[in-house]
Amino acid sequence: MKKAVIVFSGGIDSVCAASFLKSKYDLYGITFSYGQKAGMEIDAAKSFSKKLGLKQHKIIDIGFMKNLYGDSNVLTSKKMKIPNKFEYSIVVPIRNAVFLSIASAWAYTLNASLVAYGAHTGDKHYPDCRPIFAKKLESAFNQGEIDGINSKLRKSIKIWSPYREKLSKSDLLKSGIKILGNSIFKTWSCYSNKKFHCGVCESCNNRKFAFTNAGIKDKTKYL
Repeated sequence: MKKAVIVFSGGIDSVCAASFLKSKYDLYGITFSYGQKAGMEIDAAKSFSKKLGLKQHKIIDIGFMKNLYGDSNVLTSKKMKIPNKFEYSIVVPIRNAVFLSIASAWAYTLNASLVAYGAHTGDKHYPDCRPIFAKKLESAFNQGEIDGINSKLRKSIKIWSPYREKLSKSDLLKSGIKILGNSIFKTWSCYSNKKFHCGVCESCNNRKFAFTNAGIKDKTKYL
């Protein structure tokens, strides 16, 4: 079976994307600790890597990024308040470019043909989630390994996302719950780091809406 590396945060999007790809690829998960407030998502990633039978799961500490990001965004800043609807302060500068660069480096060494992340059609506010970004990054990475690809030492990669397949968050939920069942409610979406989802941040609100839109009763525990 072909190999794929997936950026695996432990949230609904990446977990459901992994479940979507599971029948077609041997999956290798990579999770990043970049100084985010929501450390609970890493625990969720560990749990779901086992549930989904990932071939390998690596947790990569890039905590130095928190110092570089400073107070540029609410996800790493201790000073900034997390909003309950989208504001550009939520956007971590080219976060997906950082993640996908590292994931792609691993993919080339594994001779994987796919690098996946969980961006979907509802992520239109985030520039590094859009298909045009993924396509250009894919082209740049393959150009960076073109000699290895031409000599058959490396496989060219495709950067895949649900967004490129025109799939929404609700579409992912409908697909994911068939494989994950009620464990899907243990994915972690919240931007805070409390015992349960806060239920009021932008990400929690998106989660609630997606379940409603998918016609699935939300059994997530909220504060």
